[in-house]
Amino acid sequence: MNTQHSARNDPMRLRTRVAIWLGGWALKTLGATWRVTIHGRDALNAHHASNHNIVLILWHGQILPCTYAHSIPSAVLISEHRDGEILAGILRMLGHTAIRGSTSRGGARALLEAVAVSRSKRDVAMTPDGPRGPRHSFAAGALVVAFRSGAPIVSIVAHTDRLWRLRSWDAFEIPKPFARVTIVYSALQPVQATDIREASAMTELFAGRMHAEVARARALATKRDR
Repeated sequence: MNTQHSARNDPMRLRTRVAIWLGGWALKTLGATWRVTIHGRDALNAHHASNHNIVLILWHGQILPCTYAHSIPSAVLISEHRDGEILAGILRMLGHTAIRGSTSRGGARALLEAVAVSRSKRDVAMTPDGPRGPRHSFAAGALVVAFRSGAPIVSIVAHTDRLWRLRSWDAFEIPKPFARVTIVYSALQPVQATDIREASAMTELFAGRMHAEVARARALATKRDR
């Protein structure tokens, strides 16, 4: 049996490819209308100019505005579920790559691959509350990758003045046409720990920093709109 021919004619695979194509072009078309303001990327640009990489963290519900605004190609950790396959395909259309797996499925393999990618001087992007939440919780995976690879962590958050919010666990955000999107990058944050256990125990510290960046994005957006 020709498995390649079978895969091309599998209705599920066909629907997935169509969903990726439609989703990718819809995002590109919608994103082109957004009025995006970016804060805090100068330090990141200087870091990249020295050929150094980062571990980028973002909330799962803000994947669309953040990955659209983050034009630097990154390897994004994406769930192995079918919805994750669609999201991975859309991110590839934006110039990113995908590492398939999560803390709940394929976790050990995915983290090892993420560490290897980071050590190869490529950026890795992870959602500390993905793939199943709770929303805005902070799992230790990104801290482990950053500690193992020696790359600093940078968070990216978004504030949107007009959006559709899905009724999903992550309150998934889709900025509406011509929405004002405020993107905020944090300072570079090295994971200063002596071992993996200590690094993994720093989740509350980094979660607090990320929540502070969300508040800063909201304040900057309010100031911008005055």
